[in-house]
Amino acid sequence: MATENKNLSQYDKATIPNAKNFRFGIVVSEWNENITQGLFQGAFDALIDCGAIKENIVRWNVPGSFELIYGCKKMLESFDMLDAVIAIGSVIQGETKHFDFVCEGVTQGIKDLNIQGDIPVIFCVLTDNTMQQSIDRSGGKHGNKGTEAAIAAIKMAQLRKDAKFYKE
Repeated sequence: MATENKNLSQYDKATIPNAKNFRFGIVVSEWNENITQGLFQGAFDALIDCGAIKENIVRWNVPGSFELIYGCKKMLESFDMLDAVIAIGSVIQGETKHFDFVCEGVTQGIKDLNIQGDIPVIFCVLTDNTMQQSIDRSGGKHGNKGTEAAIAAIKMAQLRKDAKFYKE
C-alpha cells in the first residue's frame, strides 16, 4: 500500500541503468488530459534525465484509458526495436460503476500484454477517487507517477536485455 507522504518523483540515478541505448514507446490517454499530460511530462523528463535520447521516445495518443490496451498492442507491433512501453491514463471515480469496469479492463489488458509479449508494458494509470488525488500524483504534492513509470520502464528494459544475454 502506498503511503500518503511518498514523493513519486524521487529516485537515485546511481541505481538506474543508463537509458541511452533503449527505445521507449509512450501511449497517452487524452481523457483527463490535464492529468495525463503531467504524467507524460514526468515520464519523458525522467527518461531524458537517465540518458534516453529524445529521438528514441515515441508518443501516441488514444482517446481514453480503455483504449490504452489497443494503442500499446499496435505500438508493440509497429516498432521492432522498442525496449519498453509506458501506458499513461487517468480514471477518476464517478457516480456509476463505469470506473470499476474501466479500471479492471485496463489493468487486465496491460497485464495480458506483458504475459503474451516480449516487451514490458508499464502500467501508469491513475485510478483515483477525486481529481485532487490525481493532481497530487501527476506533478503535485506527491510527485509524479509518470516519473516512477519511466524508472520502471528503464529497469524492465535492462532486465529484458539481461535475460536475453543469459538465454544465449
